Amino acid sequence: MNYRNLTSAGASGGKSSAPLNAFVNGQGSGSGAKSPGVVGPNPCDQEDYCCICMDKIQCKKTLDKCLHSFCRECIDSAFQVKSCCPVCMTFYGNLTGSQPRNGHMTVARQPCPLPGYEGYGTIIINYSFSDGIQGPEHPSPGVSYRGTHREAYLPDSAEGNKVLRLLQRAFQQRLVFTVGTSATTGRSNTVIWNDIHHKTSWHGGPQW
Repeated sequence: MNYRNLTSAGASGGKSSAPLNAFVNGQGSGSGAKSPGVVGPNPCDQEDYCCICMDKIQCKKTLDKCLHSFCRECIDSAFQVKSCCPVCMTFYGNLTGSQPRNGHMTVARQPCPLPGYEGYGTIIINYSFSDGIQGPEHPSPGVSYRGTHREAYLPDSAEGNKVLRLLQRAFQQRLVFTVGTSATTGRSNTVIWNDIHHKTSWHGGPQW
């Protein structure tokens, strides 16, 4: 996601956007952490302190899962970009990734077993993405990207079908692929895997 133009919704009230930008880019210190060179308790542990604007809490809002509190304006602005607590990273809402929207996932089955799963058939998953234009959540918005076609395998067992359902859910939430630089070809602006491991070779053992 492109956060370069992010500014705090509280800017008109004199609050800096820097703490919010740091949080979005994964630079938040977290509960109990200390900044380098700072001695003493973390101010985020104080009940009346907002660790987003780094000031006294105004119009207090407490998150229902982790019970951390912030200025209502600050946390509402932060949640528009990243739906998790800036202190402990507890997630709120539905997780959605940056997978291109023009992809398709199809499933087929055949009786031949995968190595290590004799006695079971095989689930064949096909992923297909056509070429497209990068959106604001991608590395280079407005630039074209190259699509891809990938095939993956699972044993047609109870465990394999459970993994299949999880993969289908992850695909719907746009988590399986993203746009970036291919680790194998070095080509940029292309559809690539997004850290959810798949078995992509028929051979090579039972792991997927």
